[in-house]
Amino acid sequence: MYTLFYYPRNASLAPHFVLEALKVPYQLELVDRKKHAQKSAQYLRLNPTGRIPTLVDDDFVLFESGAICLYLAEKHPESQLIPADPVQKGVFYQWLMYFTTTIQSELMIYFYPERHTQSALMYDDIIKTQQTRLTEMFTIVNRHLAGKSYVVNEQFTICDCYLFMLCIWADELNTPPLQFEHLSKYLREMAKHPVIKKVCDTEQTDLSPYK
Repeated sequence: MYTLFYYPRNASLAPHFVLEALKVPYQLELVDRKKHAQKSAQYLRLNPTGRIPTLVDDDFVLFESGAICLYLAEKHPESQLIPADPVQKGVFYQWLMYFTTTIQSELMIYFYPERHTQSALMYDDIIKTQQTRLTEMFTIVNRHLAGKSYVVNEQFTICDCYLFMLCIWADELNTPPLQFEHLSKYLREMAKHPVIKKVCDTEQTDLSPYK
């Protein structure tokens, strides 16, 4: 039995998608960010970063969303959430790294400008700059998705779990993902996927914008 320590719409969303796609037994443990539970002594013993998510698999504890997704998929290779073909696997890692180390990182700067300057006067400038940078990044993703149903190899993979999570986060941007032609079509189809629907229903994440 896996235990995923999560909070709705946080970085735990992608691992939640993966767990549901695997059709394995798992349970959710809410880490209440409103009460700063992720900074509690009890949680910090599991995850010293004080961030969400954390996965517990018997005596094994793992943090970082991307690492959790890969660990789960590799434990259950029959799920095919990672392509088997070496070339497609390379493409898979390319996009997963782009999502985790580039888009996700830039979104964090956008959401938390106070962590990147000593002057409150700079907050608006950082946010504006990040809007531009993120638009450029989603433009690249949009171009890649032209004529595609999935990010990689026409199969549902971790990349789709991760991209859908990031696009939910980015829905408040001046140019949100739904304003890109190919990305919008992809997201609307992905929102119909049973895994996406089930998890978003569990986390009470509204999918009506994608209809």
